[in-house]
Amino acid sequence: MVYDLAILNGRVIDGTGNPWYRGDLWVSGDTIAAIGGVKAKADKVIDARGMVVAPGFIDIHSHSDYTILREPRAESKVRQGVTTEVIGNCGNSAAPMNKGLQEYRRRYMAAMMGDDQVYTWETMADYMGLVERIGAAFNVATLVGHGTLRQNTVGNEDRPPTEGETAEMARLLRESMEAGAWGLSTGLIYTPSVFAGTDELVDLARVASEYGGLYSTHIRGEGDTLLEAVREAIEIGRRAGARVQVSHFKACGSRNWGKTADTLRIVEEARGLGVDVTFDQYPYAASSTGLASILPMWVQEGGASRLLERLRNPQVRERIRTEPTEEMEDWGRLVVVQAANSPGYEGLSLGDIAAREGVDPLDSMCDLLVREGTQVMIVLHEMVEEDVVRVMRSPLGIVGSDGRAVSPGGVFGRSMVHPRFYGTFPRVLGKYVREGVLSLPEAVRKMSGATAQRLGLHDRGLIREGFKADLVVFDPETVSDKATYTEPHRYPSGISHVLVNGVPVVEDGEHTGALPGRVLRRTGS
Repeated sequence: MVYDLAILNGRVIDGTGNPWYRGDLWVSGDTIAAIGGVKAKADKVIDARGMVVAPGFIDIHSHSDYTILREPRAESKVRQGVTTEVIGNCGNSAAPMNKGLQEYRRRYMAAMMGDDQVYTWETMADYMGLVERIGAAFNVATLVGHGTLRQNTVGNEDRPPTEGETAEMARLLRESMEAGAWGLSTGLIYTPSVFAGTDELVDLARVASEYGGLYSTHIRGEGDTLLEAVREAIEIGRRAGARVQVSHFKACGSRNWGKTADTLRIVEEARGLGVDVTFDQYPYAASSTGLASILPMWVQEGGASRLLERLRNPQVRERIRTEPTEEMEDWGRLVVVQAANSPGYEGLSLGDIAAREGVDPLDSMCDLLVREGTQVMIVLHEMVEEDVVRVMRSPLGIVGSDGRAVSPGGVFGRSMVHPRFYGTFPRVLGKYVREGVLSLPEAVRKMSGATAQRLGLHDRGLIREGFKADLVVFDPETVSDKATYTEPHRYPSGISHVLVNGVPVVEDGEHTGALPGRVLRRTGS
């Protein structure tokens, strides 16, 4: 028999957490057709001698919803070994999108996406079809953002939804789930999700759960309110009968360092009581978000236009000064990474920028947001390594980048980014495996088999006959992240081959240009 492709002589780590074994993989079309000593030939052979062969990595938490429309090669991710991405996280999904939201995004996302990006799709089915027509290097599974549902109905207002608006959000969610979405996400520190009460979230999580969907949540606070926020996520899951995925599990702000011991205990206790709750994590002690999100919520209410109007008002600035958020306590920890109209400020902390301008840091921040139309991205150095390691060691956690698919030479390579965009998965395989935080089989499990199980993918994430041939070949001795906070657009080392649906996307460390990814649709309940 002649197979399409064979990967020979490698050490197979199958995604279950089991020890490696020596085995050959034989691929026909998009499927792992045979494993082991098969007397056969193949049209294409990859010699994996001295290498590890693993299931392709599944990024449970990403934000490539829009970037893959411009950079479908997804280089920063597939070169890490990522073969499937879950998008639509933190309450923000590309769909559904009515005419008003289309115009809002056209106006206020230009700094990230460019003035020529058009927003023509409306339903989740429309968006999925668009991704399929453009093509992608990896598979895509999308959640439905609660903030997006609210923007389509309530807008960016700080008020409870009417009965009719609640019904419309549920209708849009059902329509999206029936199109193949994988669950509901929230971003409870971002407008407009922040304005939702627990009952509203329970009602919508219940809808997602009816379809077997996940409730994935950026909780209501990862600093001073961390414990209460984790408990709220668990309460939502319990009341809605939903599986809960707590996003980017961490503790922010020096006075909260160490609280991950408490949050891990809370999660374990909830599981003991029958609530299906787990979490994901990126392997860094710094986060990244939009600068506007660190402002008090009353400043952000109503959307970008009203935010800009308030920031221009000296009286509003004075009120902010008397009501600072946790993040404003140390301006030196907040580093600007994207400011299209102020590229000279990228890489500088807000404290450095204020000193350069000779003004108060709060005024400097407000001026920057006005100049950039609110579109400023920052990196926040707000966590501690001990918490990162403690969370990583828990068997309940899986790996997610919280990053986007970009490339150094692409349209998104003009600004700095968080190094997690390029380095998340090889950083775990390299730094944290070699430092003894995780065994190699456990690290692979947290990137593949455990993630597929959590999402509900039944034919990916493991090396099994009959499973899809999403595979990665890497050198366990040299695999390493190279992206840094000062030089983030750098590909990792040690990952030689990546297959998506049986097609080589990375060969000998280089992108092949192939776009064999698929939009994965959830079916059933």
